[in-house]
Amino acid sequence: MNPLSSIKSMPSHISRILVIAHHAFTQLVRMKVFYFLAVFAVILIASNFFNLPQHEGPESTGVNILRSIKSWSLGAMTLFSVVLSIVATALLLPKDVEDRTLYTILAKPVPRLDYLAGKLLGVLLLVFVSLALMDVLMTGILHLRTNMILEAQVAMAERRGWPAEDVLLLKKDILAQGATFSLQGAVFSVFLRASIIASMSLLISTFSSSTLFTTIISFLIYFIGHFQADARAAYFAQEAGTSDSWIAKALTLLVSLVLPDFQLFNVIDSVIEGQVLPLFILGKLTMIGVFYAVFYIIASWFIFAEKEF
Repeated sequence: MNPLSSIKSMPSHISRILVIAHHAFTQLVRMKVFYFLAVFAVILIASNFFNLPQHEGPESTGVNILRSIKSWSLGAMTLFSVVLSIVATALLLPKDVEDRTLYTILAKPVPRLDYLAGKLLGVLLLVFVSLALMDVLMTGILHLRTNMILEAQVAMAERRGWPAEDVLLLKKDILAQGATFSLQGAVFSVFLRASIIASMSLLISTFSSSTLFTTIISFLIYFIGHFQADARAAYFAQEAGTSDSWIAKALTLLVSLVLPDFQLFNVIDSVIEGQVLPLFILGKLTMIGVFYAVFYIIASWFIFAEKEF
């Protein structure tokens, strides 16, 4: 194909992908089974607001309360995004086949890569909107609780006659546990992990025989990805010094490229403790997320292109 004609056809490809993504997003929103997950996550986050603090000591209690809010909130977001990414992606292709929507779309004709990219974009849009709403709720709760704790504990510290330097340090510690840029970066890392999981589930669904199979295998790979780094380190330690260790390293590298290491996205633990999330780490996670999303969507295209409907 002429490169110039390929460039000119780019807007039509983008418009088709956006139309398919909008249809997938609308289709998923209408599946009320996801409302239960959303309500669960919202209640789990909002319940932190009613756990009013008992100020036992200005040096620790308030900080622990804010850490607890972030821990439960980010945990709910992670659980929700993982389940939604896997189940939503696993349902899309079989449902289009069942409703015969897939035959209509591919008969127009619509390139299969555009179809897959649109479906994935629709899932990611739903995950992004859901996480954004929960993030707004979490940030609002943290802002209110931070002000409450800050006012109460600073007043208590002043009554106890703390030096001005210690009071400023107390304020800094409490504010570091509130709504910060690092906290938003942690939420974005949750979305990046969900993007990889959705892309992986899309790949599995292209050759899967059922939605249940896609869901089970996706969850299995997700859990394996959390132990990949430990297994890789143990294997290298066992194979060190052997003559065929370079072969083992090459195979391990290949497995690492195909199966993502989800431990890399566990930055939320340090953020919960109040540490700053460096932009370099966030940029690295973004590049990893984009790499696996592109890798899985291309692999899905190669498999999907050979299927007959």
